[in-house]
Amino acid sequence: MKKALIIEDSDDIREGTAEILDLAGYETFTAKNGKIGVDLAIKHLPDIILCDIMMPELDGYGVLYLLQKNQQTANIPFIFMTAKAERADMRKGMEMGADDYLTKPFDDMELFNAIESRLKKKNKPAGFKSVGGNREALFESLKAKGKTRQFSNKQIIYVENDEPSYLYFLKTGQVKTYKRAKDGRELSSTLYRDGDFFGYESLCKSTVYADNAATLNDAEIILITKADFMEYLLNHQEIASAFIDMLSGSVQEKEEQMLRLAYFSVRKRVADALVQVADKFGEPGNDSCTLRVSRDDLAALVGTASETVSRMLADFKDEKLIEKNGNAIQILSIEKLRNVKQ
Repeated sequence: MKKALIIEDSDDIREGTAEILDLAGYETFTAKNGKIGVDLAIKHLPDIILCDIMMPELDGYGVLYLLQKNQQTANIPFIFMTAKAERADMRKGMEMGADDYLTKPFDDMELFNAIESRLKKKNKPAGFKSVGGNREALFESLKAKGKTRQFSNKQIIYVENDEPSYLYFLKTGQVKTYKRAKDGRELSSTLYRDGDFFGYESLCKSTVYADNAATLNDAEIILITKADFMEYLLNHQEIASAFIDMLSGSVQEKEEQMLRLAYFSVRKRVADALVQVADKFGEPGNDSCTLRVSRDDLAALVGTASETVSRMLADFKDEKLIEKNGNAIQILSIEKLRNVKQ
């Protein structure tokens, strides 16, 4: 029989929660303050602890701190119950090591779902699993769980402040992520090509999207559910390591972009934007390539007006750095563009 400890100073909530868990087959122990709760936890070593935050004698944070200092109780799943739903309180509890939150009043199903979720996680075998230690096999397995969707040119995939539901894998095509200013101008942050994952930053941080994503041409994208992604991230060391590397690269890329915006001339920024697109979508090792990128998309990468980009492209053409053929830009020397002076 599973054992549950309920630490709550409100008689009604404490007794009501205990009654619900008793009926569900749990052996329950109750404490009306944090000090008694710590003593009962050490004595009975319950399978789950539900604890209020604001209590006399010893508050919930103090209970959690003391139990984590004790080797016997440190790994017991711990759920805070609180009427205070402020984000600061929740963040403090999670940073201290709480496993979950229940905001009062909660119903029976919320209570059971929170408890069962924590117990399942506790009962998972320790350590990461592996498919023969093969990262590629794991990625193929993860992608196989997704569903493939066709996206047309310039189609929006997700928008800023949306709740993330999927990890995206770009099978074919090109995608950009971008921010939109109040005046309607765009500032592109990252470009993606076939073989790239995107949308993982918000999933890993459990936050809403900080930017928008749209296709640059027709694309085929695999949508992998958040639940499947998190399962692989938590249970496979190779996957976790790979996405840590991706996150680190993304942070570095955004820092470099901010430095360019702050310190580089428009001329240098346009040249760098062309090099960035060439590095992303051109053939590795070639010093020349043909890009099909709109003036507006280049302007979003540079952080300037489309008309300014047009003037810079005309200058680069006069300097024999590029050629233009309709909406195509032929870069004659990527290396020379890379070395354009301020």
